[in-house]
Amino acid sequence: MFPINHPVFDKITDGEFKDLTLCGGIHEAEYKKGSVLFRTGDKTQRFGILISGKIYIENIDFWGNRMILHNISEGEAFAETYAFCRVPIMVDVTAVEDSTVLFADLGVLLTDKNQTKSWYGKLLYNLLVLSTEKNLAWSGRVFCIASKSIRTRVMTYLSSEAVRRGSMEFSVPFDRQQMADYLNVERTALSKELSRMQKEGILTYRKNKFHLLRVSGNHQGFV
Repeated sequence: MFPINHPVFDKITDGEFKDLTLCGGIHEAEYKKGSVLFRTGDKTQRFGILISGKIYIENIDFWGNRMILHNISEGEAFAETYAFCRVPIMVDVTAVEDSTVLFADLGVLLTDKNQTKSWYGKLLYNLLVLSTEKNLAWSGRVFCIASKSIRTRVMTYLSSEAVRRGSMEFSVPFDRQQMADYLNVERTALSKELSRMQKEGILTYRKNKFHLLRVSGNHQGFV
């Protein structure tokens, strides 16, 4: 039986998944909080799906400055593009909580001898869909940090979260420092901007919970 329901295994039967496991292409691994799963420069043919816990995709520069590029929540995949293209990883992948990961080894699964397997074409198609969806997600972050204005970065990020969640009230997966790292701004500057936005009636917040408010002149809100 499947340990996790994920689009990469769409239309793959229990029997086919068992075959994926028996051929050595699927396995689970446990990581303690603070463990680094992949470091910048590593090469891998495996990609992971987070079963439990939380993982950050980070960039840490030569001077130790950290920028959170993406938050991996339970059920989400990571490193699939690097595993498929077999190029050096350009980020660090870090467990920020005790985590369990299901790994799929494309070096094992996508060998010539498996091309006749019933699951082979399904897996390839699902990987293509997964990569396309991840590219869309990454482009959303580019929009967040494209502006020089802290307010615009905050509003772009929170707006996208509201659309994604289908609600004006939601929680973000970051504390204040992590949110600052994600938006590539200073924590104190972010806190000051959020305070100003709350006073202006643009939003309310408490810790990582936000409520976006309609203000005069805005377009209609989200669903």
